[in-house]
Amino acid sequence: MEHELKPLWRKCFSYNWKFGLFLIAIICIPRFILVLNANESANYSYTGLIMLVSAIVPFLFLNRQGRKVIGLTKPRNYLWLLFAIIIGLVFSVALYFIGELFYGNGFENWYVYIGKSYNIPVGISGNDKLMMFAIMALTGMLFSPIGEELFFRGIVHSTFAKSLGDAKASIIDGAAFALTHISHFGLVFISGSWRFFTVPAMIWVVSMFIVSLLFFLCRHKSGSILGAMLCHAAFNLGMIYCIFYLMD
Repeated sequence: MEHELKPLWRKCFSYNWKFGLFLIAIICIPRFILVLNANESANYSYTGLIMLVSAIVPFLFLNRQGRKVIGLTKPRNYLWLLFAIIIGLVFSVALYFIGELFYGNGFENWYVYIGKSYNIPVGISGNDKLMMFAIMALTGMLFSPIGEELFFRGIVHSTFAKSLGDAKASIIDGAAFALTHISHFGLVFISGSWRFFTVPAMIWVVSMFIVSLLFFLCRHKSGSILGAMLCHAAFNLGMIYCIFYLMD
């Protein structure tokens, strides 16, 4: 019988949905709190650390077979890597237009609220704006796509898939991903106080759930976690572009 966990961890855990819940608890709850603190303090230095820890988790717990199970393999379908990039870009731009249509430049617009964390100076020159965009885009295309996909579409998904199958596992890891992102938008810190935007938060959470399903689709169709990472990276690129160049 092949095992996914390293020998050390087999004494403590079985590779099933209970282990998946354990991972969600130890990563997502602290992450939720840290991101909220970052929104209040405007100090986002710990967000990169969160993604780094998320990326390390599969390598900490899984042996070679386990890493293969979560999709750390050579892609079977390279065309789907291209589709993954297109899907991520299209969905991020569509989400921009939805926010613009319903909420304009108000903080109820998820991209407006997220964009304030970038601290784009008013009147910034074109070249400086391009440089700032490039730095933000590169960061956004590396840290969260690698960390979150190895964690959510990787190890968390596979623990639930082993117990419940891919369809139900996608719903669970998608729900965990979406609810975790309420700390990024939904529960917001504006003008020195906390607020909860009920309807915008619902739209945001549903959108994050849908995009999570798309990330897994790209992983499944490409045969590699790289498909999910590329779709996620393209989504972040599109979002950051919209924030820098499409919003007033």
